[in-house]
Amino acid sequence: MSLEPVRHVASLPMYGIAELRAATETWWAGVARHLEECGIAGAPRMLTWPRDVYGHWRSPDLLFSQTCGHPLVNLIAEDVRLVATPHYGAPGCDGSRYASHVLVRADAAAEGIDGLRGGRLAFNGPDSYSGFHVWPRLLPSGETRESYFGRIIETGSHRAAIRGIRTGEADVCAVDCVTHALLSDRAPDEVEGTRILATSPPVPALPFVTSAVTSTDDATRLREGLFAALADPSLEEVRAALRLTGASVPTEADYLQAFKNRMPGSEP
Repeated sequence: MSLEPVRHVASLPMYGIAELRAATETWWAGVARHLEECGIAGAPRMLTWPRDVYGHWRSPDLLFSQTCGHPLVNLIAEDVRLVATPHYGAPGCDGSRYASHVLVRADAAAEGIDGLRGGRLAFNGPDSYSGFHVWPRLLPSGETRESYFGRIIETGSHRAAIRGIRTGEADVCAVDCVTHALLSDRAPDEVEGTRILATSPPVPALPFVTSAVTSTDDATRLREGLFAALADPSLEEVRAALRLTGASVPTEADYLQAFKNRMPGSEP
């Protein structure tokens, strides 16, 4: 039996930059249509844009959303179940995997990570893999963010972290490569004056999820509807705007191996 329509809420908050809100809504309307065709009754045609993403992700009303791999594994594992891993056509992506770009000012002297010691690190938030928890995989063995950088500045978003590099308030930040590509497409002035110093090892991309109470049958229907939307020629233009190229079905082990807190300095 399909989910009760009154329980359906959906969101796509992870790449919902203002310049792509309309495209994201159009994409979701297409996905919702295919979900209904696959047996999910009453899939919402409009997205929710939650201020409290953790409350939203933990809600039993959640039909479909996207989260980051780090909170998926370490903060909301009992509240959601995996649906699929999207594929993006962006530099730094490889199929179902994505990476972080390390950004510095275009005129920075650093030629590699070893040139960043003592600098000022800007990051979007402590629950972000791409901006924060990626650093133990980039720094020399035995180093932590706190031991390596002279100052660590929380900015609240990738955009604000990049702005800190451009304005000279910070020396370096790590940014989700999909976010970097989307900003390069839609707000190129925001990355102007910066350059990519390094790119992190790839890990599973930001997953699509549903509530943990969603039945196995309905999770299957969600995947069927998503894959139908990804193959729909009428949605090709909006997929291109979002740099969506496909999806695959992950396992929990894929995310546990990549994101479970095991690295020095990686506690939330």
